Amino acid sequence: MIRTLAVENYRSLRKLIVPLDRLNVVTGANGTGKSSLYRALRLLADSATGGAVAALAREGGLPSAMWAGERTAEPAGLKLGFAGDEFGYAVDFGVPQSSGAGPGGARSMFALDPEIKRESTWAGPVLRTAALLCDRAGPAVRTRTADGGWHRSQGIRPYDSMLSEFADPQLAPDLLRLRELIRSWRFYDHVRTDADAPARAARIGTRTPVLAHDGADLAAALQTIREIGDDQALDEAVADAFPGSRVRVVDNGGRFELQLHQRGLLRPLGPAELSDGTLRYLLWTAALLTPRPPSLLVLNEPETSLHPDLLRPLADLIVTATKDTQVVLVTHAHPLAEAVAKGAARHRVDVNSIELLKESGRTTVAGRESLLDEPLWYWPKR
Repeated sequence: MIRTLAVENYRSLRKLIVPLDRLNVVTGANGTGKSSLYRALRLLADSATGGAVAALAREGGLPSAMWAGERTAEPAGLKLGFAGDEFGYAVDFGVPQSSGAGPGGARSMFALDPEIKRESTWAGPVLRTAALLCDRAGPAVRTRTADGGWHRSQGIRPYDSMLSEFADPQLAPDLLRLRELIRSWRFYDHVRTDADAPARAARIGTRTPVLAHDGADLAAALQTIREIGDDQALDEAVADAFPGSRVRVVDNGGRFELQLHQRGLLRPLGPAELSDGTLRYLLWTAALLTPRPPSLLVLNEPETSLHPDLLRPLADLIVTATKDTQVVLVTHAHPLAEAVAKGAARHRVDVNSIELLKESGRTTVAGRESLLDEPLWYWPKR
């Protein structure tokens, strides 16, 4: 489980170090940095697949993604990191030292790509020299030997992460375990429910233990829960939100289609007939009752387009998911945050509430009086 999340120089997150627990609820007014915190977590996940540099380039390059306020005399860089009971990881992105020249001295068309200046993984919750498992400074990467020494340094391209290039079961088994842990993280953000949403169309059905990010395989995901997951929890979640209702998946020549049977109606409603809120709630049900729980599940404003009466059933689903998964909920809806707190109290689950504020363009955490209130954290030095 992640115990600490650290971000420096990413948009309004000038220097943010927050503790995490099993269930985390991030709130704050519009523009306080909730979306930036969510995107920072996604960038960390992208590092495990070698996609962080490309993701930053899509944001307009490092200058567009970095903190725009006053900086210290330290080299400009965007830093992301986390630490848990078993592993810690940190990465430092910086501007290229060269002018971005390509073959023959011509200017490269990839000048927006940042370089990875520093990257480290370590054992335990705090970075210490003796706890380092794999360490990268510029293009040089070194990994621990079985006896605690170091393998000979190897080279790496400035835009590649050692998580994607050096996660070898023989050379760096701990790095491989860390990479697979990060790759198990799951993110859901504003799944479409409009008239042309993928979730409204009948599709070829295969076993689907993990709902796709666009919700296209909703019917197959619900049927998978029905057959190999918690069938009873699925029925209870639907009946809790829509009393007297049940969900069914029908097979039309290999294409799966969702049907919602409601009390008082002579026929079931198909996906094209469902309201945005009803469809969205069923999407969250499929995501939260997954038969293959991730190590970390991050939900960004799942309350969008939901009727207020659905917030309490959604909150119960979120709390239930914490039995197998660490959850980070980012929300601007105080009623949802309150419903989660009440549901957590009923199930005796602790809630880590993180309220973000913005002061002089900089995101801070409410109630934090001094640096002593932050978790212990050290960045690897360039």
